[in-house]
Amino acid sequence: MTRIPETDRNILEQAIYLPMVLTILNRDLQIVDSSPFKLKRPYLEMIEETMKVIQGELAHVKKYMRTNKMKVERIQSDDAFTMYMFLYKGYEEHHNYFNPRLRNRVEDLMRHYLFRRFTESKTDTTKEA
Repeated sequence: MTRIPETDRNILEQAIYLPMVLTILNRDLQIVDSSPFKLKRPYLEMIEETMKVIQGELAHVKKYMRTNKMKVERIQSDDAFTMYMFLYKGYEEHHNYFNPRLRNRVEDLMRHYLFRRFTESKTDTTKEA
């Protein structure tokens, strides 16, 4: 049984996922930069701006974790699972994550940051009107 409330566990998981998304986008940025696209700049700008948004959210997550005495540390991984240690207000918990689940969640976050955040904000503003 976990002592960590769901909202704080979600923050801890963001501290796992967001750096993964940044790593992938950074690699993609290098690939696009060295690719033979005729007009690279729009792709590079889209990736760079997305990375800035994610870095801002990651900074918010880290600040929240620091003020609430929370920490995430990767302990070990194999072909199937990755284990993380969550330190939460003096308590230590170990959580195993299935690697395909991590990959799928990171992929969902990439979709959100590259595309859905624009369409979600448009539907939110039309609902308010």
